[in-house]
Parts: sequence; structure tokens; C-alpha cells
Amino acid sequence: MMINRICIFLSCVCFLGGCGINDEPMPQIVTGSVYEPAVIPPRIIAPKQVSRGSYSNISRTWFPPSQLEKGWRAIVVHHTATDFGNAAIIDKWHRERNHWEGVGYDFVIGNGTDSADGQVEVTFRWRKQITGAHCRAEPNNWANKDGIGICLVGNFDKTAPSSRQVQSLVKLIRFLQKRYGIPNNRIYGHKTTPGARVTECPGRNLSIYRLRAMLN
Repeated sequence: MMINRICIFLSCVCFLGGCGINDEPMPQIVTGSVYEPAVIPPRIIAPKQVSRGSYSNISRTWFPPSQLEKGWRAIVVHHTATDFGNAAIIDKWHRERNHWEGVGYDFVIGNGTDSADGQVEVTFRWRKQITGAHCRAEPNNWANKDGIGICLVGNFDKTAPSSRQVQSLVKLIRFLQKRYGIPNNRIYGHKTTPGARVTECPGRNLSIYRLRAMLN
């Protein structure tokens, strides 16, 4: 009998002791609407703006209208694959043969035939800051939408660009790099543009790798 009382007493002590150490609060029951985290809008990066006064010996025609200016991300270099031409002639070709709105490039650099050797012509696409028609590339036609098209007059499978053409090309690209923060590894030839169709443009005698080295 005494043993039974002792067992009952110890059982009560253990039970009460166990409750004593379980001092965590009961979980709170929340009613009503469930909390939803706020949606954080994507960060919009504006084009790198550099005042015109910070440039020297740059043609005013190279600056697009500030109210239209886009944030360009790449540069694509082309050749006409012809011995002659200028912006007006290419515009005619692209309208009549391709049924485009006009010349597909943003800039055309002459070779001394129909415009001065090394002359940089600015096309309507650059002045209006609209999508180009020079390099369709996947995904989403990105090189036309976000890439600046520069075309040198000449067939660089047969000849090399003139020294004046190269000088003008380097000067123009440096201007564009400074204004839009475009790195050397985003300067392409048509044939090396990611997602572009197979082509030989801008020809074997215009090396994009040498061009990049000149920009360093």
C-alpha cells in the first residue's frame, strides 16, 4: 500500500515538472487576409549621359536628339560588299530591293567613291533613334533594337578598308563607347554577332579583334 502511494506521488511530481518546463506560448491564430509581399518594380537604368562639352572634335551630327536618345548596348560593324556607295545610294538599294523604310544602318563611312574617304554620314535611323535593319539576331531581334549599325563602304573580302576609314571608325566607336558605356566585348562584326545568321560580313580583311585592340 505504501509502495503504491509513493508511486502515485512520484508520478504527479513528474507530470507537474514536465508542464513547468514547457513555457512556450501557444501559437497565435491569425484570421483575415494573408500578408502578401510588395512587388518591387524592376530597376530602370537610364542611358549614360555625358555632356557635349566633354567631347573634343566631335561632329554635332553624331549627337542624337536628347529627348529621343536610347540606351544602346552594342555596336555591329558591316561592309557594303561593293566597291562604291554612300548613305543615299544604300538608302535607295534598301528601299527598292529589300522594301525597307530606307537605309538600315545608323552610320555609313565612305571610301572616296561617292562620299569622301573616311566621311561619316549619319542616317535618319540615328537621328530618329529607331530600330535598325542591319543585323537580325535572336532572341527578339536584339541587335537591330539595341545595337548601333555602322557600315563601311567597300568589299573587304577583296580589299582592306582605307586608313581614313579605320581612323573614322575608331573615333566614332570611341565616342559611342564613352556615351553609352559599351565595352569592347560588345563590339561585333556582323558575322560574330551572337544569334545572327551566317554571313561573311564585314569581310576577311576587317578584323574585329584587331579593331578591339586598337580601342584599348
